[in-house]
Amino acid sequence: MGFQEEYNQKLVSADEAVKVVKSGDWVDYGWCNNTPVALDEALAKRTDELKDVKLRGGILLAPLKVFEREDAGEHFCWNSWHMGGLERKLIARGCAYYAPIRYSELPRYYRDMPESDRDDVAMFQVAPMDQHGFFNFGPNASHLGAMCETAKHIIVEVNENMPRCLGGTETGVHISQVEYIVEGSNPPIGELGGSGAATEIDKKVAELIVNEIPNGACLQLGIGGMPNAVGSMIAESDLKDLGVHTEMYVDAFVDIAKAGKITGSKKNIDRFRQVYGFGAGTKKMYDYMDENPELMSAPVSYTNDIRQISALDNFISINNAVDIDLFGQINAESAGTKHISGAGGQLDFVLGAYLSNGGKSFICLSSTFASKDGTLNSRIRPTLATGSIVTDTRANGQYIVTEYGMICLKGLSAWQRAEQLISIAHPDFRDELIKEAEKLNIWRRSNK
Repeated sequence: MGFQEEYNQKLVSADEAVKVVKSGDWVDYGWCNNTPVALDEALAKRTDELKDVKLRGGILLAPLKVFEREDAGEHFCWNSWHMGGLERKLIARGCAYYAPIRYSELPRYYRDMPESDRDDVAMFQVAPMDQHGFFNFGPNASHLGAMCETAKHIIVEVNENMPRCLGGTETGVHISQVEYIVEGSNPPIGELGGSGAATEIDKKVAELIVNEIPNGACLQLGIGGMPNAVGSMIAESDLKDLGVHTEMYVDAFVDIAKAGKITGSKKNIDRFRQVYGFGAGTKKMYDYMDENPELMSAPVSYTNDIRQISALDNFISINNAVDIDLFGQINAESAGTKHISGAGGQLDFVLGAYLSNGGKSFICLSSTFASKDGTLNSRIRPTLATGSIVTDTRANGQYIVTEYGMICLKGLSAWQRAEQLISIAHPDFRDELIKEAEKLNIWRRSNK
């Protein structure tokens, strides 16, 4: 049987495909911008028939139909590998929960799951089938290969707008593994817009970091205003022969590449290739990724593996944080007990960059933030707020950057850490931080 004949035999409507879902099932919605659209809508129509359907996914870019009803939580439960704004709203409704992960290990989680927790159904958007019978995952190699290996039923929703992203391994699923094929309405691929124009604080932080990047460095950028500002400044700089090995591909890389700064010629492994685990950005980025042989889509068990990261000389990792305490504990996940995002791969890149020959990891944050009532608060705190998550322990952090300067925590004792962190805090909070450091017995009398 030819692939097209098999395709025609497996082609069904979304309503027909989701009949395979039963109450109590684990149903995987894929990841980020290949979250299903037509299949989600079809499953929502079955709400009254279903109870305790446990959904998996992460980084939602559009609201899900299955959660439109007020009583959705009685029928569906969202289990997220990484939270975004839409998912935080579902947490508040009691419909969603975060699954703490070390992102690099996620493919193994799927492969090692007990039978009772494995996906009964996996359904997600893909690019159209190629001549060899493969449906490409688009910008989301991530963990989808492992997901498909272990799912009992696979349903693909074909979207002609999904970019076909080239790579190494685990970038697609073969038609022989697929039970049903659904042709959706080909909506635009979900976008994750930029964080707006860079602020003066973003620019100050970016300038401090860019001055530390050598020619031939290999870059990893996190999401957010500051990493994007760094990317924009790199695109305008005199840097050359840069490489890319990153968890998340973002728009800033497109700007840097089009400015001629990325060649990958100095990379120790995967020379000339921009390597990434998943990508979320604007249509400009998706168009750049489509069929681009310079890019290499790969599972996160490869992109986020400390051994791969550390093998790349002059590895530069740039990520955000919510806040940091005077002991050097870095929180990038929550505001107290209020969930914000997830662990992702930040710790892997912090550790891997430090192991790299000439490598550096930078955690950047503004010195302050304003609460809803306009009160100014310091992001450098005596201790993390009760319930805050420690993303990077006090032994892991290297360079910490605010608009007031850059410090390196490696090798510093407790009093030195406190002194250095207070030096890059907002001036309005420094005296109070010193008083708190004294109470915590991490301030020497000889300090000024």
